[in-house]
Amino acid sequence: MSEQEIKLHIPPAARKAVSQAVLKGDGAQRIALRALYFDTPDRALARAGVALRIRLEGRKWVQTLKMPGPDSITRLELNHPRPAAELDLSLYQGTPAADVIAALNAPLSIRYETDVKRITRKVRTRYGTVELACDSGLLRAGALELPINELEFELVSGRQQALFTLARRWQQQYGLIMDLRSKAERGDALATAAQEISRSDSAPSHGDPQRHAAIQAFWAPRMACSVKLDGDASSAAALTAIGIECLEQIVHNAAILAEIDTDGHYRAGRPEHIHQLRVGIRRLRSAWRLFQDWVEAVPDSLTQDIRGHFNAFGNVRDGDVLSGTVTPRLLAAGMPPVPLPVADSSTALDPRTLASDPAFQGWLLDLLGWTLGIPPAARNGTRQPVPAPTTEGNLADVARAVAAQPTATGELRTPPTLRRRLSKRLQRWHLVMVRDGARFAALSETEKHELRKRGKRLRYALSFATSVLPAARSRAYRKRLTAVQELLGEFNDLVVAREAYRSLTAQHPQAWFALGWIAARLDALAQEAQVEFGRLAQLRPFGR
Repeated sequence: MSEQEIKLHIPPAARKAVSQAVLKGDGAQRIALRALYFDTPDRALARAGVALRIRLEGRKWVQTLKMPGPDSITRLELNHPRPAAELDLSLYQGTPAADVIAALNAPLSIRYETDVKRITRKVRTRYGTVELACDSGLLRAGALELPINELEFELVSGRQQALFTLARRWQQQYGLIMDLRSKAERGDALATAAQEISRSDSAPSHGDPQRHAAIQAFWAPRMACSVKLDGDASSAAALTAIGIECLEQIVHNAAILAEIDTDGHYRAGRPEHIHQLRVGIRRLRSAWRLFQDWVEAVPDSLTQDIRGHFNAFGNVRDGDVLSGTVTPRLLAAGMPPVPLPVADSSTALDPRTLASDPAFQGWLLDLLGWTLGIPPAARNGTRQPVPAPTTEGNLADVARAVAAQPTATGELRTPPTLRRRLSKRLQRWHLVMVRDGARFAALSETEKHELRKRGKRLRYALSFATSVLPAARSRAYRKRLTAVQELLGEFNDLVVAREAYRSLTAQHPQAWFALGWIAARLDALAQEAQVEFGRLAQLRPFGR
C-alpha cells in the first residue's frame, strides 16, 4: 500500500502544547515504539531509497519496508506482523520490493535504531481523514544520538488537500518546521557519521580532524541535484519533478539553519547553507520562467513571498561575502584595516530566526502543495476538471487526465514535445543574452545586474533540460556559460562591497583605498566578461 504524509519538526517551546493538543481529541492513544533498521555494510538499501525495519509496537513486532513513491510525501509501505525481532525477506517475493531484495549481495545487520513515545489521533476534515502522530524520542547509531520531536500527518482517506489544510493549521499555530527527511534518512546519515568517528578514534594522530569532518558532513549543505526528464513528458509533470528537487534543496538547508537536530546546542547552520538555500530559490524561479505559459500560472501568493524570503536571506549572505571574500582580498592588496559595520542585534534577524519564521515555513508548505499538483495551462481559456490525487492515486494520473485538451474546433491537437519546447525557449534566451553581453562594458549598472540574473536563469534552466538535449554540445555550452557567470558573480560581489565601503569613507578615510581597488577591478572584469560573451555567442547548443 502507499502512504502519504507530511512531517513537521516541533521546536522546544511548542512540544508540551502540541502533545497536549493531540491528546485532547477523541480516540487519542499512546504507544511506545522501538524500531531496528537494517542495511548492508555498503548501504545497498539506503542507496536505493529503501528503509527496512522491524518495530516493537506496544507488544507486537511488525516488519516494514518503505520505498520511494512518485513524490516527496508518498511512499510505498509493506507491513507484515512478526512473532519476534527477526527479519523474513521471503515476504517480499512477488512485491515491488522483490528486485531490490534479490539484488542484495551482503548480509543485513542493524545499522541504527529509534526509541519513540507516540501519541496518535485521527482527525476528520472536509477533504478527508488524517492521522496525527506526535513522536518524541531518540535516534541512535553507535555512540551518537539525535532527538526526535515531530508531528506527522498521514492521509487515511480522502484527498491530498486534507493533509495540507490540517498541516498548515498546526504549523501556523505552533511554529512547526518542515523537514522532508524521514527517520530513515536521518538515521542512515547518523550511522555514517558514527562509523567515521569510530575510525577516527582508532587513529589518535588524526582523530580530531576526522571527527570534525564527520560532524560537518552530517550537517553538510544540500547542493543542487540533477533532474532526469522524459523528452516526451508533459510540461506539468516535468515542472513537478524540477520543483520538488528545488524544494528539497531549500527545505533541507532551511532545516539545518533552523537547528532542528540540535535545538540551539550546536550551530550547525553555516553561510554555505544560506547560499545553497538561495540557490534553490533561484533555481525554482528559473524553472517557473522556463515553463511559463506551458502550465497554469504560479499563484501570486507564492511568487510575491518568494522575493521577500530570498531578499531576507540575501541580507545575511551579503554580509558574509563582504567579510569573508572581498575584504581579505583588499587587505592582501594593501588596504589598511577598516572596521566593518556591525548589524544592530536588536533589529537584525539571524539565519535561525529567518529559517524558523512561521511565514517562511507556511510558504514552504503552500509551495509543496502547489508543486505536487501543477495543472497544465488552459487552452482557449477553458480546461476540463482535473481529479485530485487520493491515497490510492498517482500524480501521473492527473497529468494523463489533462494531457489531451480539445481545441476551439473540438479536435485534439498534439502539442510540441517537451524536448522541442525547451530547445526553442533556451535558444531564444541565449540569443537575447549574448546580444546584450556583446556590449557589456557599455551597459548601465542596472542593465548589468539584469543580464547577470538572465545568465543565472539560463544556466539553471539548462541544468534542468540537460537530460533531453544533445549531450556534447550542451556540455561545452555549460562550461562556457559557467565561466561567464563566475565573472558576473565577482562583479556583483564587488558592486555590493563598493556600496558598503562608500558608506564608511566619512569616518574611515582608508576606505577610499577599497573604492579605488574595486573600481579598477570592475573595469577589468567588464572587459573580460565582454570577451567571454563573444565566445559564448559562437556556440549553438540549442538550435540547428
